[in-house]
Formats: sequence, C-alpha cells, structure tokens
Amino acid sequence: MVCKVIVGGFYGDEGKGKIIAYLSIKDNPQIAVRGGVGANAGHTFVYNGETFKVRMLPSAVLNPQTKLMIGAGVLVTPNILIDELHRYNVEKRIIIDNHCGIIDDAHIRRDMEDAHLKKTVGTTGTGTGPANSDRALRILNLAKDVNELKGFLGNVSEIVNESIDKKQSVIIEGTQGTFLSLYHGNYPFVTSKDVTASGICSDIGVGPKKVDDVILVFKAYVTRVGGGPLENEITIDQAQKLGWVEFGSVTGRQRRSSPFNMELAKKSVRLNSATQIAVTKLDVAFPNCAGMKEFSKLPPEARNFINDIEDNLGVKVVLIGTGAEINEIIDRRT
Repeated sequence: MVCKVIVGGFYGDEGKGKIIAYLSIKDNPQIAVRGGVGANAGHTFVYNGETFKVRMLPSAVLNPQTKLMIGAGVLVTPNILIDELHRYNVEKRIIIDNHCGIIDDAHIRRDMEDAHLKKTVGTTGTGTGPANSDRALRILNLAKDVNELKGFLGNVSEIVNESIDKKQSVIIEGTQGTFLSLYHGNYPFVTSKDVTASGICSDIGVGPKKVDDVILVFKAYVTRVGGGPLENEITIDQAQKLGWVEFGSVTGRQRRSSPFNMELAKKSVRLNSATQIAVTKLDVAFPNCAGMKEFSKLPPEARNFINDIEDNLGVKVVLIGTGAEINEIIDRRT
C-alpha cells in the first residue's frame, strides 16, 4: 500500500510512536509526515535500549532515508522544533509547511493562566489551544513569518500528493487520540481540533481517496491524562498492582487507567474508517508474552484477547507490541 494513516484509538498514549518507528524501519517509506495539534503531544519509542522522544518531528526520525515533514495544520513551537532538528541531525531532510501556525510565549502564558483550560479541561499548558483560537480569528503568525524556520519551509501538501501519485510510500502520523477530538470526544475535555483520521489528512492536505490504509492504534488497556470521563476507571492502587501506572511524556502527569473498552473501540473504528488495527503493550496486560514475535506462540489468554478484538471490531489486528523496543512486535501483515 502507498499511503498509510496512523491514528490513536482511545485518549492518546496508545503507542503510536512505537508503531510508526517500527514501520519507518520495516517499510522504509519515502516520506513520513506529521499531522495533529502541536508540541502538546509527545511520542516515545525505544531502539537498542535507547529511549527517543519527539514532540514536533515525525516518529520516523531513526530512518535516515525517510524525508520528514510537518503538515500545514500543525502548530509549531520554534524552539522545540529547532532543538529536535539538531538533536536528531535531520536538518537536511525536514520540510515544514509554510502555513504551519506558530506558538509563541504569549500563547503559553494564556494556556497556563486560564483557569478553565488549566483546571477544568486539564490542558498541557503548551499554548496549543490559544494558538488555534488565534488561528480561527486569522491573527496567528505562520511559519513563513518566522526567520529561523526559513531554510526548512515548503509546500508539504504538494510534495506529499506528488509522492503518492508516483506510488511512493507515505506514512501520515496522527497525534493524541480519537476521543480527544474537538468534535467527537468528551467535550470540553478535548484538544483544540479534530484528530481523527479525516482531521489528520486535512492537516496534511491529502484527500480521502489518496489513503490506502488507516491503522488504528489501541493499547491493551485504556489510559487518559487530564480531566474528563473514563469508563470503568480503576484506582491508583489497582493500576500499580496491574503494572498500568504511566506518566505523560510531555507533562509528566500520571495517567488514569481502565480496562480495554470494546464499545469505545467500535466507535473509534467507525469514526476513523479503520482498515487495520495495532495493539500495543500486550506484554503489560499479559506479562508472559513479553518479547514474543510469533502470534502462534502467545499464551492462550493473550491470543483470545486479540481474537476477541478482531471478532468484535471486524478489523484485523496486524501489529502487536510485546515490549518497549521497536522490534518487539508481532507483524501479521503477510
């Protein structure tokens, strides 16, 4: 398949970074392009024992052959982006769309000081909401207005569409999760824009007929940071006993937890037109399958869990994460 879109199925933190990093090495795409909100979303993955975290760049940074791009719908925090460009030495293979919005210090202050955003909604305080508000008012500065970004700018939509037309492999990376969508999530406990597959494609400037696969990423359990409902939420003590205690990669806040929610997953499949599913952290839910790379060798309870997801959702689980490392994965695509 030529163009794959990867999005989160629950409330973010599903392990999209690991899946995209794996695909970038395994499938060697020509382009990996990031949609989503901005630096309020962090993607984490582990390769050869080293942990990598990106907030602005696509999670395909480890493949030196893949061109990295940021779509027009993404908000850019220049200092965070520049830091990542230097840290991963990707200055020569990055293209930022001219029309990316810019987050400045005033947006961050507004986000941090707004009682509704900070205390009620529970935002990350990274300025994305106020910046998107300014964009809707047509007063936001764009990437083409920022001198320090001049050498990295281009028309991402044009480049990506031309690559797809040439049958080159493209990965489109989403951020957050389906139920943090401004339109389809638990409003007002949502992010500042749509983050379903349709919204992510709009960020890039790719029409729906150009997409071959939508890979929906679920974790083997559900986590959520910040305010808002979480059905069947368990206590911190219960989460500790299960090994489900996690912390947000951007804010460091502890994530709330609940068991895998099949009804929520069904809705997510429908909202995203998912054609494939990835399930991460199976080894956390079923520790005796840690590091396994063959589905047939999984313990019966883990296989039954995956089979149950497929039976209920009507979509094949093609990638199964069994550990933190990128290559600790079961690939069932063939």
